[in-house]
Amino acid sequence: MDRSSRNRLAERHIPRFSGDTLFDGIARAVCRAGCLPRKELYEAWEVARRVRRRFRGGRVVDLACGHGLLAWIMLLLDDSSPVALAVDRRVPPSATALAAALEDDWPRLRGRVRLLEADLAEVALGRDDLVVSAHACGGLTDLVLERAVAAGARVAVLPCCHDLAGADLAGLQGWLDGPLAMDVLRAAGLRERGYRVFTQQIPGDISPKNRLLLAEPVSFSPCR
Repeated sequence: MDRSSRNRLAERHIPRFSGDTLFDGIARAVCRAGCLPRKELYEAWEVARRVRRRFRGGRVVDLACGHGLLAWIMLLLDDSSPVALAVDRRVPPSATALAAALEDDWPRLRGRVRLLEADLAEVALGRDDLVVSAHACGGLTDLVLERAVAAGARVAVLPCCHDLAGADLAGLQGWLDGPLAMDVLRAAGLRERGYRVFTQQIPGDISPKNRLLLAEPVSFSPCR
């Protein structure tokens, strides 16, 4: 199966996900909703798994969320997060179909994921939030990082569509390609602002834009 396919999953694809795993269950719900490309299912799953291995608990805030699948999976992987907020400037109308399919299979999630259309710069964040974003295009990734740092929150981003026009790459482009240089500088900037940084990758067969940047304040301790 081509995990990078942009073809939309539909009910006819349900037999491909016949296992008893959590992933298969999520995939079947996505198929019933009929609104997401296969690539987004695998992308959200691989990002969420890696983030949850490192960061637990907290309100999940999925910025530039699209349909919000990442937020749903984050709650399924760690039920100690009470709620999730999924925010985009325009949330697709079909996001409600995805929400209904997931809530049908996991009633405990009912009412715990809020979809919000808003400017990302105006969303109130707190230090106990866990801010995530998968493929926020270009400068949106930097906005997500800036908002998380300003709140002292944990953050995980999967950058894409690097806007190199006029970017200050600190001379690194002699050694590194432009997008990698930009992501290295993002990681270094987080360290300079008092964050502990972790770098990972999701499988390249899902997307070549597969660098996952995770960070938390060195002084972070969850509220009790």
